[in-house]
Formats: sequence, C-alpha cells, structure tokens
Amino acid sequence: MTDKTTIPEDRIPVIVGIGEVVDRPREITEGLEPLDLLEKALRRAEADSGATLLGEVQSLDVVNFLSWRYRDPEQLLAQRLGVTPAHCHYGPVGGESPIRYIHEAAKRIARGECTVAAVCGAEAQSTATKAERAGTKLPWTPFAHDVEEPKRGAAFQKPLAVKLGVFRPVTVYPFYEAASSAHWGQTPREAMAESGTLWSRYSEAAAQNPNAWLKRRYAPEEITTPTADNRLIAWPYNKLMVANPSVNMGGALLLTSLAKARALGIAEDKLVYPLGGVSAEEPRDYLLRDQFFESHPQNAVLKAVMNLAGGNGKKFDAIELYSCFPCVPKMARRTLGLGADVQPTVTGGLTFFGAPLNTYMTHAACAMVRRLRGGDKLGLLYGQGGFVTKHHALVVSKTAPREALAQETSVQGEADRNKRAVPEFVDQASGKGKVESFTVLYGRGGDVEHGVVMLRTADDRRTLARIPADDGPTLAHLLNMDHTPVGSHGEITMAADSVPEWRVA
Repeated sequence: MTDKTTIPEDRIPVIVGIGEVVDRPREITEGLEPLDLLEKALRRAEADSGATLLGEVQSLDVVNFLSWRYRDPEQLLAQRLGVTPAHCHYGPVGGESPIRYIHEAAKRIARGECTVAAVCGAEAQSTATKAERAGTKLPWTPFAHDVEEPKRGAAFQKPLAVKLGVFRPVTVYPFYEAASSAHWGQTPREAMAESGTLWSRYSEAAAQNPNAWLKRRYAPEEITTPTADNRLIAWPYNKLMVANPSVNMGGALLLTSLAKARALGIAEDKLVYPLGGVSAEEPRDYLLRDQFFESHPQNAVLKAVMNLAGGNGKKFDAIELYSCFPCVPKMARRTLGLGADVQPTVTGGLTFFGAPLNTYMTHAACAMVRRLRGGDKLGLLYGQGGFVTKHHALVVSKTAPREALAQETSVQGEADRNKRAVPEFVDQASGKGKVESFTVLYGRGGDVEHGVVMLRTADDRRTLARIPADDGPTLAHLLNMDHTPVGSHGEITMAADSVPEWRVA
C-alpha cells in the first residue's frame, strides 16, 4: 500500500470522529437512558473530529439495544440531532452489526450516496436492572410496551434445546468449546489453561482502557478457578469467562469522504481508512450445522480479510477478536495463523471492558481508531453474533487505499462450499450414542442442575440428551480434566418426561 491513489477523494471513506460514554450514576434515577447515551456519544465523536458534522448526517445506523424499548429510536435520535438522513436504520440483534454498519456506511460514501455517516450504539442495562430490582421508576422516555421484543436465540431453536436449557449463548458456546478443543487434541485442562491465559490478556487491555467497566488485570488462575464470586455457569465457563452485559455505555463513529475531511480541515493524523471487509452466516438454528469444532463462515471471513492484508494474519498490527466466550477468539486466531501468544484485543473484551450487548464492537472500533492514530498501520476488527452465527470483519488502515472500496462483500458461497452433510435431528432416540459435544449447567449456588450431551446415534442422526444431576459416574466422565469425553459412547434411553437421557458405557 502507498499514499498514492487514483480514486476520487470524494469516493474515499474515512473515519474522522469517535466518541464514547460510560455512565456510573450515584443514584439510580440519575442514570442516562440509551437515547441520552447515543446523543452524547455522537456529540463527543463530532468534537473529536474537530469539525461540524452532525447537522449534515445523511446516513444514521443505530445498533439494536435491549435495556429499554422505544418506538423508532433511530427517528427519535435523528430528531434530537435535527437531521433527516436518507438512510436512517435501527438494526436487528447481532454482535457483528456495528462492524457491518461501519462497513456499509463506508460503501455508501464510496458509491457517492452520502457524504457524512454516523454509526452508534448504547445500553443502560446496569441502571435498568437496578431500577427493576429496587422498584424504582426511571424518568426516561416511556417504555414502549406496544413494540415487539426483538427475536433472540430461543426463537430460532428446537423445542428440545429450549427444554434442556441450551438455547442461550452461555449454554450453547460450550458446545463449540468442547468440540474444538477435542479436535485440536487438547485435554480439557489444556483448553482451560489456554482460555485463562487468553482472557487474562483481554483483562490487561481493559485495565489500560479508560472506558472499561472493570479496570484491572486478572491472572489466568483467577479467571479459571470457580469461587463464590466467580461461579460456574455452564461447563467450562465461569462468570469471569462470559460476557458482562450489566453496564451503561454509548459509542459512536463518524465517517465522511476524504475530500470533505480535507475541505473541513480535519487533521490528517485523525483519518482512518476502511480498506474492505466481508461477511457470512450460519443457520440461526445451531443444530442445523454440520459440526462444532469450526465455523465455515468464520473461516471464510477471516481468510478473506487475511488476503486483504497480503495473505498473512501477522500483517495486522492490531486486532480485535470478538470475545463473548473463549472459544470464539481461540478458533479465530488459529484460522488467522496466529500463535498462542496472540494479543487479541485493543479494547478489553466483553467480560472486562463490558458487554453492552450488540454494541461492544462500536467501542472496539473506537479503540482501534485510537490505536491507529497512535502509530499502528493496519487493524482488523472481527465481530460475530448469535451462536457463532453471523460474522463480519473489517480491515482499517492509516494509509489511503489504492483501490476503490469493494461493493460485493459476501463470502457466503465460500462458507457454504465447505459445509459437510448436516445430520438429521431427532428429539427421541434410544440405543448407542456417541458424544459430539457437551456441557453441564450449574445453579447460582454452584450445584449441578444437569448435564447436556450432543450425540450422534447409531444411524448417525443427531440428538440432545440430559444427564441427571444424580448420575455421578456420567458427570464425572464429562468433567474429567485429563480426558475429553468427546467421541465416547454410552446408552440413550427416554425418560418419563419424553426427554432423551444418556449414561456413559
């Protein structure tokens, strides 16, 4: 890449402003509502750019938020800003969506459809939860009870998965954790150690990020050892290994064209260029996937952005690997060809920086802009949503692009070509069953509620089965730290409540 380009400057998108807000109210009723956080973050982004931009916003994307419900929040925000953007969008649930919106905004600028674009997101879950528990009425915009709640994971899953409790992220991602570590030849103890070391690096980045919710470094053993404050939730994940949504945060980015940035006198050292990115998806129903030790869409997305960086993941000076649960960055760093010594974040991760649900990657993009302004040359932002479902990555640079921003950015075809046959799912089974993956669910007191195994039957169909809490031998088999149960065999029987159960042979 060089500083020379033949692309018209009015078709080169640049990120020019970033803004973040962290709200820690002394009193519950002083907490800012999501709309306040959105507006404040955008005004900080404008101030960061050093130019007057908000009055000219022609493209506005608002990341979906779940802590409060409004009717048409994107329109309410536009009214606050005094603008009527041609593109005014409030998106669906998805952790990858901030990267998608930044990328799509950049493509609009590259097409000449708009000159100034804004992407923003916010959550006020900490205040909303505290108010609900205290019975406190918040002086916010009235909650829109007549607006339908956005569809989330359970809406797309099979009844048996819901009945067994494996329909939420914290209980589904363990299937990828167990299957992938077994595929890599790790014992559960080795896999846990890798997770602890990786997560400790996320906490170290959060400790240095002034916008983080938890600002301290955790040692690997603090993260992986269950305690009263770090309880087991779903094997092998403790509380310090999962996303923390109980935060109040807002984040925003402003984009414009290089021509307008220069006309406004925005300093060159503030400019960060989106070079390109790609996306791909899995089926919403996670049981319709061929296996759980890798994600074909994730692989296709990361391999494509590596090509943008010259075919080597080590070309990136800074990366942000989405971090709702350890299995995601562990899979990603292997696809990128990065070693166990990887520095996976510029932000701090969804456990330690905080997880404002769908909008963490808005903050990651802000952190990446700061990193590139500080001297790094090339950055990778990788976001994902659902249950390893939706994937989007974006390459950003301090150097102007040599080629126009690509408009065709799906690698779905590549992901689908690598997909193997998907086994038929059955909700009733008997006979032999081989473990494809597993987890064990825990109550708040630390007691086992039950185990869940994903099985292949004798005729190679797939099912889910329960391990009752009183089946000590089978639970001990699943929780053996020195030998994975993946690939082991046992007997499937149907329980009185018509749920399959499994006992180790």
